[in-house]
Amino acid sequence: MEQTFLVDGPVTTGLISGHINALGKRDDTGGHSIFLGQVRGDIKDNKRVKAIEYSAYNEMVATQAKKIIDVTINAFSDVKHIVIIHSTGLVKVGEISLLVLVAAGHRDQATRACRHILEMIKADYPVWKKEIFEDDSHQWRENKK
Repeated sequence: MEQTFLVDGPVTTGLISGHINALGKRDDTGGHSIFLGQVRGDIKDNKRVKAIEYSAYNEMVATQAKKIIDVTINAFSDVKHIVIIHSTGLVKVGEISLLVLVAAGHRDQATRACRHILEMIKADYPVWKKEIFEDDSHQWRENKK
């Protein structure tokens, strides 16, 4: 089955729990690390962010996600399974826009690999963010490492 790397709108609790529940079917993992990225209500130039509109080029995301997964599995020999799902479209403050889940034989590699993946996503992931403010103005935001 082809892994989905993008979802329209927020990453839902149903999607998250579905991936977590699937781990129970595995008998080769004992450590799982999960990162959830949530949209913050930052204030910039006295304006509060109410949402972020994410856009992405699907093929580039799939290529980059597969590269991140391959690099991570090669760097962390105990990692057995990786899920990366990022939102596209509008995601409101408080909603989840990124899920990274790493399953490994043991916790140390799961947590270190999860952090490694996050750093690669921040550096090179082809998802663009337009912050929407409460007054409906907007600005594009750069990824920060």
